[in-house]
Amino acid sequence: MSITRKGESSLADRPIAHHAGASHHGNPLRSPHPGYRPRHARAADAHRWWALVVIALAQLMVVLDATIVNIALPSAQHALNMSDANRQWVITAYTLAFGGLLLLGGRIADLAGRKRTFVIGLIGFAGASALGGAATSSGMLFGARALQGAFAAVLAPSALSLLTTTFTDPRERGKAFGIYGALAGSGSAIGFIVGGLLTEYLNWRWCLYVNVPIAIVAVLGAFALLHDRPGRTGVRLDVPGAVLGCGGLVAVVYGFSEAQPRGWTDPLVLSLFAVGVALLGAFVWWQRRAPVPLLPLHIVRERNRAGCFLTMLLAVIGMFGLFLFMTYYLQEILAYSPLRTGLAFLPLTVAIVIGATQISARLLQRVAPRALMVPGMVLAAGGLLLLTRLTVESEYTSEVLPALVLMGLGMGLTFMPVFATATAGVAPQDSGVTSATVNTSQQVGGSIGTALLNTIATTSSTAYIAARLHGPADRARVVPEGIVHGYTVAIWVAAAVMLLAALTAGLMVTARAPGHGAPAQREAVPEPVA
Repeated sequence: MSITRKGESSLADRPIAHHAGASHHGNPLRSPHPGYRPRHARAADAHRWWALVVIALAQLMVVLDATIVNIALPSAQHALNMSDANRQWVITAYTLAFGGLLLLGGRIADLAGRKRTFVIGLIGFAGASALGGAATSSGMLFGARALQGAFAAVLAPSALSLLTTTFTDPRERGKAFGIYGALAGSGSAIGFIVGGLLTEYLNWRWCLYVNVPIAIVAVLGAFALLHDRPGRTGVRLDVPGAVLGCGGLVAVVYGFSEAQPRGWTDPLVLSLFAVGVALLGAFVWWQRRAPVPLLPLHIVRERNRAGCFLTMLLAVIGMFGLFLFMTYYLQEILAYSPLRTGLAFLPLTVAIVIGATQISARLLQRVAPRALMVPGMVLAAGGLLLLTRLTVESEYTSEVLPALVLMGLGMGLTFMPVFATATAGVAPQDSGVTSATVNTSQQVGGSIGTALLNTIATTSSTAYIAARLHGPADRARVVPEGIVHGYTVAIWVAAAVMLLAALTAGLMVTARAPGHGAPAQREAVPEPVA
């Protein structure tokens, strides 16, 4: 059982907190004296922050694994004799399993206990990573990546819900979510850096093996430091909801992954989208009738939470406009090595950490979440707009670096309040599935961003080259120009999506600053207490 300060109890403990003496305006979450901290709470602080390190390690492992393999993919393709058509499954197998099973993983965490599923997820993820690193065939690697995604779908919502239930004091919650938001926003960029180092100085297999020591440290830390309420007994899993929801998400994510190579009007792509929409529609219908739904609809109907989910989805779509094209631009146009490409993203990572931990985490107690999210998305859009001026002769320091810094600050400002607001006020028995829904928004946004922006870039490049290529002598000049032109057109679209995310946050996320008191927080995100 975790130790909490007086007046810092979770929503499930309201009756106890009330009798503990929250006489100030009937607020059961506020201590009787400002700044009052019992001796046992002060002793627990050190353990609580060490627990955050364990949770952060697990989250970092899941997030960076989505990109660390990208750097190693060319080497893995050569080593395992993969065809160009099949190499995408190294990425797709992971995203399909991860995105499709997140809701199920979140609900399993609620039913079985978050600490238990956290540890199981870590061990399974490490085992799948070791299997992938030792792969002797492409099929073995694809299977290992799918297993990684399945265990990540259990691990990611468990990590976020443990964070939600561990840090309930508004001030501590802001700091904790600042660190978590920094990792969520910068994990992909860190993946490029780590992937470049491992690929260049060891080999591609270490991009998978590296998860094993991280997981071992996190498992040992979890047993020593993490505390959780037991899972709910006597409650059965919503199997029809799991089949419909996970099946619909798999079909949609797979449809987007196939849209780029096949085209948006390909029969398979259209069929996948149709099946996905039908299954998700049936899922919503069933959730209204299920005795214990997989995803209680009151979670997504609440205005602020729905606004956070949608803002996250749109922000990740736009973010892929940076990661996707800048990786290719730096390596193919500016001829950077994998390591140098990874290091080029370092300013972005630093800016995200500063935005999340030094700005958002400090201001969220004083300002409304949308007062951080809207400027954050506008800053990120400004960074993308700077990149629309790229040419084949652009300089990193003068044209790429300022854009990375703006983008990083914007994502740091946005991700932290999105995570904090989306998970605030949730009943403990629903924290896992709520966390899973946040992660699902990220995953679906990444799938949409990859497919949509890739298609726009490819189409624009093809049209540009066809209009200007008049003979073989023009190829050396026109083809690189056409590729960069395609990138800039797609980045224009990504910037527009970022501005749409700003508009969404401004209109839908109306929660007040947590520092204005617990009643405001509960008013912003009302939740029935079981």
